[in-house]
Amino acid sequence: MPALSGMPTSDGWTLSMVWIRMCGQTWGDVAASFAGMWMAMTVAMMLPSVTPTLWRYRHAVVRTGVMRPDTLTVLVGMGYFFVWMVCGMAVLPAGIALAALEMQVPTLARAVPLVSAVVVLSAGALQFTAWKARHLACCRRAPACERALPLDADTAWRQGLRLGIHCSYSCAGLTAILLVAGVMDLRAMVAVTTAITAERLAPDGERVARAIGVVIIASGLFLLARAVPVQTQ
Repeated sequence: MPALSGMPTSDGWTLSMVWIRMCGQTWGDVAASFAGMWMAMTVAMMLPSVTPTLWRYRHAVVRTGVMRPDTLTVLVGMGYFFVWMVCGMAVLPAGIALAALEMQVPTLARAVPLVSAVVVLSAGALQFTAWKARHLACCRRAPACERALPLDADTAWRQGLRLGIHCSYSCAGLTAILLVAGVMDLRAMVAVTTAITAERLAPDGERVARAIGVVIIASGLFLLARAVPVQTQ
């Protein structure tokens, strides 16, 4: 992870190495490496917050008397993490293209700190929206908010997909922060994991999400204050 975390640039920011093709690598190798890294990171970050939900799914299925509750719960989890894998593979081409542009266009490279600050501020503002609150509520109330329990393999898979979609929407801002901070930066991973787990499991998740938004906006303003002098030089 330290080797992949980033490469310092002459403009004072760090370029994540996950977007760079190394000598001897094909683009297929890059995609496979990224997929493995993304899935390991996603499981580590999301498991603390999704485990109670999967546990509630299992108990709800057990109460119905349906056989194979463990298998159905695993299928829900597989559907959930499949959504996150799709999100990662969708991000990969954009990350590769942006990294290439940043190395080739000096003006764009100098703008990276400012753009990162704007992304962080936008992510903080997203924490206060009704859109965020709606998807967070769906994540927190599952399986109570689902139309049907996963009583067969097909339903379990679709339930996992729906849960993953709600979660990816709810975590969109926090995921964006992780991407601009460095997708393999341990400090960023710990901070984002803590924020996701807190807003998902705390008694008043919406209030916690807004408190996290305040911290994010303050961090974004700090980054903006550091970036503006660089832009004016």
